[in-house]
Amino acid sequence: MPRRHSDPDFIEAIARGLDVIRAFRPGGAMSLTEIATAADLARPTARRILVTLESLGYVRAGDGGFQLTPRVLELGLTYVQAMGLWDVARPHLEHLVARTHESSSIAELDGSDIVYVARVAVPKIITLAVSIGTRFPAPVTSLGKVLLAGLTSEELDAALAEPSRSGVTPRASFDRPALDEELASVRARGWALTDEQLAGGIRSVAAPLRGADGRVIAAMNVTVHAAETSVGTLVGDHLPLLLQTASEVSGDFAAYGAVPVHVLRA
Repeated sequence: MPRRHSDPDFIEAIARGLDVIRAFRPGGAMSLTEIATAADLARPTARRILVTLESLGYVRAGDGGFQLTPRVLELGLTYVQAMGLWDVARPHLEHLVARTHESSSIAELDGSDIVYVARVAVPKIITLAVSIGTRFPAPVTSLGKVLLAGLTSEELDAALAEPSRSGVTPRASFDRPALDEELASVRARGWALTDEQLAGGIRSVAAPLRGADGRVIAAMNVTVHAAETSVGTLVGDHLPLLLQTASEVSGDFAAYGAVPVHVLRA
């Protein structure tokens, strides 16, 4: 595999190690060949990286092949904890879920995907399982529409130019002109709705979370089962509570960000 970057300070070995971690897919163990193919690496290179990751505790080797260990979660949780978003949002999410009796999540944008960074769920059977780190194509989710609507025209072009890495085929497709029109509506009204676009039975509404400078830094949603909750109930009953909660989280997060780091660590 040729070097992917001309910068002499770019460390190819680290990039390849991350490629191997990202090569793993949900399900059972993967063979060396499967991982090497998915990461676009030669088998000997993939094997050395897997041996290294195993010694560090991020990969487990067995008769069935290789599997990631829960320690990999530390990589993502470090980011969430560093942002302070979960500490700020958790009580608000829990209060919102207690009032709506529906699941609520927070996501951020990564290319053309959303990535879940916080979630409080209620026990309901839905089409797609969601946990911290789950990613979905942004244009077909309420969270994604809010996040895309918060971008400049140049940022939006760049985000949508990146292929989705979610591995999920949405129920509905989208075309750019229609998406641009919908994002304009989202910006104007301050919230987004999706009705079974990602998968059958999933309906949700989302609102932006803003930093002290007013920029959209994340999005928060309420998700319902379409067979149980109508669009009218979602928008009429749950949306006002969501907007209130998102405003409170935004205010708290802006205040949190204004506190000097040495005070937060004291």
